[in-house]
Amino acid sequence: MKKIIFILLTTFLVTTSNNAQDSGGKFSGYMFGDYYYVVKNHDESLVDLHGYQFRRIYFTYDYKIDNAWSTRLRLEMGNKFGIDKGVKMSSFVRDAYLKYKIGLQSIILGISPTPTWKIVEKIWGYRSVEKTPLDIQKMGGSRDFGLAAEGYFNTAKSFGYSVMFSNGSSTKQETNRGKSGMASISWKPNKSLIFELYGDYFDKKGSTDWITLQGFAAYVSKNFRVGLQYANQTRGINEDKSNKFNIASAFLTGRINKNFGYLLRADKMFEANPKGNDIAYIPFSEDAASTLLIAGLDWSPVKGVSIIPNIEYVLYDKTESGVTIENDMFARLTFYWKFK
Repeated sequence: MKKIIFILLTTFLVTTSNNAQDSGGKFSGYMFGDYYYVVKNHDESLVDLHGYQFRRIYFTYDYKIDNAWSTRLRLEMGNKFGIDKGVKMSSFVRDAYLKYKIGLQSIILGISPTPTWKIVEKIWGYRSVEKTPLDIQKMGGSRDFGLAAEGYFNTAKSFGYSVMFSNGSSTKQETNRGKSGMASISWKPNKSLIFELYGDYFDKKGSTDWITLQGFAAYVSKNFRVGLQYANQTRGINEDKSNKFNIASAFLTGRINKNFGYLLRADKMFEANPKGNDIAYIPFSEDAASTLLIAGLDWSPVKGVSIIPNIEYVLYDKTESGVTIENDMFARLTFYWKFK
């Protein structure tokens, strides 16, 4: 059934794209993946694992109904990482929403991007290499099904906002009574600086509700971008004590010239992530706090194509019992291209 649905949707997208320009529609997409080599890892079964993988493939159709109304359908596909996950590439609906825009305000209904790291990811600019900190540590979701609003408080577009009331189950089917609320406020005093405050509340089963607070600041120029981020998340109550998680991150990206760029990033997770082993493509130890270091070079032979050799290195603190864990090192040749 999934294959039939995928074939029908893909056929619809391709057919529609043939006359998209005349009808007000637009067909686009992008792909990224790697040739990877696991140099060392806390999980010995992964050491020396290497091969090609597509981490994401997107097919997107945007249609402008009129000057105020528009819609988007996006399909996502990707591989699974690991020696015990040799399954075929899976696909699902990533975006499916209706958007109404009036002036500087927009209302969105359906499966759409959350405010959680929308701004952070845009300024980081290298989702093809790695997710943003809260995304990689599974401290939120990039998509959810619900009602959202976004826009600006002033005509200069220096004060912005994004809010969402949703299921809290990402792109999965809703299975509980709890819902989530997310809100972001941003301030851009000039062309280079941007500040954002974000908060959310996820009503989960029992006493396991999640509350997240995040601050982000960035400086953006023609030749480089710098970002600083800090987030705190409380996950329910366990033995009369809140489970708190804190993460800090800093990155620097820039252009050397038209064809070459660079990227540097460091994420500090101050507590061990109890779901670390489930993190896609770069599983973390669940027993110790960690520091993720990322470094890479970006070669863009033409616009819309990048070849990015990069290293991801994870350093672990000692466990609470004083045990030293083997650090992780992933060497990758990441490839990215888009079409529209």
